[in-house]
Amino acid sequence: MTVLHSARLRFEPVTDAHYEGMRALNGDPEVMRYITGQPETPEETRAVIARVKARWGTLGYSWWNFIEQDTGELVGAGCIQHLGHDVANPHEIGWRLRPDRWGRGYAIEAAERMARVAFEELQAPLLCAICDPANLRSTHIMEKLGMRFRAEEVWHGRPTLVYEIGRDAWQARGQA
Repeated sequence: MTVLHSARLRFEPVTDAHYEGMRALNGDPEVMRYITGQPETPEETRAVIARVKARWGTLGYSWWNFIEQDTGELVGAGCIQHLGHDVANPHEIGWRLRPDRWGRGYAIEAAERMARVAFEELQAPLLCAICDPANLRSTHIMEKLGMRFRAEEVWHGRPTLVYEIGRDAWQARGQA
């Protein structure tokens, strides 16, 4: 399992040791507002950790927790996985942050680092991101990442906006 780094964050694959930080993150109504619509329960957080650890074991990638290097605090989480958790679907990138870290540039910093993993290490031909139609903060990050709107689709039983970027467009973005 790969630990990643960016300028201000360390990306640690999800483990049981992250339970308390994940409870705070996923138990926050503002964080979960556009994801599930309600905070996770302690049991749901434990189940998420178990599922994510299993995906790391089978795929070699999944969710990382973002650890702020200056404080050592868990301030967010992000993933490279497959849309609908089906390897026949394109790779998906996702992220979430604690509200007290919003507006600091962490989301784009994390998204760029995870996209590099998807395109350079996993050789993904296409990377998608989904969000609730009302989540303008996420669509802004998707656009900053160079993603373009694809369609409104249903994922995880909810209507979502789908954005995407291909590997060639990602590589060209780096040249611009």
